[in-house]
Amino acid sequence: MRLNPIAIALLLATAPNVDASVQSSTQVAVIAEQSKVAVRPEDLPEPVKSTLAGSYSEWKVTSAYLVTRDDNSQYYEINIKRTEETSTINLDKYGKKID
Repeated sequence: MRLNPIAIALLLATAPNVDASVQSSTQVAVIAEQSKVAVRPEDLPEPVKSTLAGSYSEWKVTSAYLVTRDDNSQYYEINIKRTEETSTINLDKYGKKID
């Protein structure tokens, strides 16, 4: 979608705080990314490794992250691969799948 330059000028003239709201959105995205820490697959908790060895035994872990939500709850985001197929699963510290 292409906006008319005159419409853009009018929008900017009537909404001088547009730039400030864009900066706030960017800042929130950066904070969200900081709550994701890389974890080596061998350092995952034993219940998580057990789930991977059972239900996902045909898959190889390509990367894993410990994600902390705003409410301080945590889960493991695990990227897995089988032949050319890739997937991401989220498991809590007990190895239970979560959304």
